[in-house]
Amino acid sequence: MKRSFVLRVVVAAFVVLAVAVGALSMFTPAEAGPCRCPLVYAPVQCDHDRVYPNMCVAECHHARNCVPLPLE
Repeated sequence: MKRSFVLRVVVAAFVVLAVAVGALSMFTPAEAGPCRCPLVYAPVQCDHDRVYPNMCVAECHHARNCVPLPLE
């Protein structure tokens, strides 16, 4: 019975670790600072005509007056 309990604890710990690693891998650090943005493609165009993959990345680059671009 003790072996079964230990096995369950080890499996549960592995599952928790796998979920945590998976959740962290959904985010990537932005180039301009400590921001962490989701890997979601929702392009935005800002004042200086630069296109960013999403609003989070644009904000990390301190872009202003960004508007969403239509997805084709």
